[in-house]
Amino acid sequence: MRPRTIDEIAGQAHLLRPGAPLRRLLEGAGAASVLLYGPPGTGKTTIARLLATAGSTRQFVALSALSSGVKEVRDVMVEARRRLDRQHRQTVLFIDEVHRFSKTQQDALLGAVEDRLVLLVAATTENPSFSVVTPLLSRLLVLQLRSLDDTDVRDLLRRAAADPRGLGGAVTLSAEAEAALVRLAAGDARNALTALEAAADGVLATGGTEIDVPAVERAVAETTVRYDRQGDQHYDVISAFIKSIRGSDPDAALHYLARMLVAGEDPRFVARRLVVHASEDVGLADPTALHTAVAVAQAVQLIGMPEARLALTQATLHLAMAPKSNAVIESIDAAMSDVRRGAVGDVPAHLRYGRYKGAAELGNAIGYRYPHKAPDGVLEQQYPPDGLVGKNYYHPSRHGGERTLRDRLADLRRAIRGG
Repeated sequence: MRPRTIDEIAGQAHLLRPGAPLRRLLEGAGAASVLLYGPPGTGKTTIARLLATAGSTRQFVALSALSSGVKEVRDVMVEARRRLDRQHRQTVLFIDEVHRFSKTQQDALLGAVEDRLVLLVAATTENPSFSVVTPLLSRLLVLQLRSLDDTDVRDLLRRAAADPRGLGGAVTLSAEAEAALVRLAAGDARNALTALEAAADGVLATGGTEIDVPAVERAVAETTVRYDRQGDQHYDVISAFIKSIRGSDPDAALHYLARMLVAGEDPRFVARRLVVHASEDVGLADPTALHTAVAVAQAVQLIGMPEARLALTQATLHLAMAPKSNAVIESIDAAMSDVRRGAVGDVPAHLRYGRYKGAAELGNAIGYRYPHKAPDGVLEQQYPPDGLVGKNYYHPSRHGGERTLRDRLADLRRAIRGG
């Protein structure tokens, strides 16, 4: 069912409109090297294969980053030069999974792409900003393919069920089974066709002619979660997870937690992010949030998966529903900013260490007042360097426990600073 013409490609309308660079390339007119970036099952290899038939003066050559090294790349360049000089034919070089090429291998492509010795068509499922070296990336037109929408997947399934290249009408799809396959595909054409074929095989083996929901369920255990622990999905999903907690949406946070766990993300990584978030975005608005997060991190180390998912869920719910404050991170960032700018000053003499011979002669620890001798345990005394007297770094919010701390802090500052 792999498309044989541009019109058979499912989805990617934003790249295939008349005059678009990719369409011109497929029609044999474009001259730009491109990088096709997108999730699995969106048509990267299909488009590359269609390029093999685009233009009578081009020769299509394919390399896989899994099995090719610098030598293979250089051999292709030598042959491309010979082909251009002798036959006046340009080489279209397709490299699948280019993100698996090392920096040296990617650098070996630079000259040929720069001189247009080859028309490079590279494909990757990973964000090229993370996986492709900058000099090569700057020479490529990056085209982002999108996951197929439900309509595209539905059309693809119906075409595969009826087309002689597919099932040739041997089975029919119930509306409910079709909807289930669309959901399981998750925008991946390959997933959709694989699931359809597996369901059809099961039905035909028992003499049936209709694929229903039970047939789909027997053929497909669960949808494949698109997630790469080293790629942009890793960063996107954990970012959405933290931002959902920060935004106090426990349901969205649980969705992203589930995506990470089903995809096999390291639960210790999730636990570490929860510990950071407990101080960064909850802080003293709920002092128990950090206790929970640390306890969960320890629990994950002790018991592992799958049981650790319960502790991670508990911490996620706690933090998502806790009152929020970023006063903790803002206070330390402000203090560190002052220190970096040189606002340090000498430690006041009465606060310096005085338990060594000669300390008194230097004035160290002379005049220090012991707070526990005061009735309330707080007394007037200078603690910061001279240049920072009266400087406030911590500004409690009015959320949760910090509402009480706000009033107490005002009292403490008056008592310590006088007035």
